[in-house]
Amino acid sequence: MNQAGKPMAMQSAVYLFDPLCGWCYGATPATRRLRDAGLVVTPVPTGLFADHGARTMDDQFAAYAWSNDQKIARLSGQRFTEAYRHKVLIAGSRFDSGPATLALTAVALEDEARELDALSLIQEARYVDGRDVASLPLVTSVLAGAGFAGAASRLQAPDPALLSANEDRIARGRRLMTTIGINGVPALVLSDERGTRAIAAGSLFGDLDALLAQVKAA
Repeated sequence: MNQAGKPMAMQSAVYLFDPLCGWCYGATPATRRLRDAGLVVTPVPTGLFADHGARTMDDQFAAYAWSNDQKIARLSGQRFTEAYRHKVLIAGSRFDSGPATLALTAVALEDEARELDALSLIQEARYVDGRDVASLPLVTSVLAGAGFAGAASRLQAPDPALLSANEDRIARGRRLMTTIGINGVPALVLSDERGTRAIAAGSLFGDLDALLAQVKAA
């Protein structure tokens, strides 16, 4: 409530994420619930697993990732399939979110309201279908097959404007993490007339109605 006793308008929020972050995939039900309730959720990538954060999967890392994924599944209800385990983790694919991040920037430039849907699509291609979304041609195909024709076309030959926008979005995400004092993703950052503040990451994996109430009261 504000000082006049009237309900406060729903805030806007920045959703900091990386498309190859399993915890971000686990937070999908929460971001959908908030968006469906009327919160304006703007996805902003941080490039956590792109460029210097990228690596090639080895047996040790694959085992660690799968163990972590099982915990995420228990907390969120999201699916991590055997197809993903064998075709992505055990297969030793490249762990590089750069292509998927660029693809999401292309979607945002075409229709920013659909970026969360595109993110979910890319995550499901990886974690459910077992597809290697670290490949730009593959992630382009995923988008094209789901009706993101404009973004897919742009990814065929990324132009300077797309590459620049992608760098700017990642830089924005990293600046916001530094400003708010956030060390990892996923993170939900609320903004309204009272300022900018983060919601505890653990809240994205609990009771979604309680999360909505927390966001409204924050």
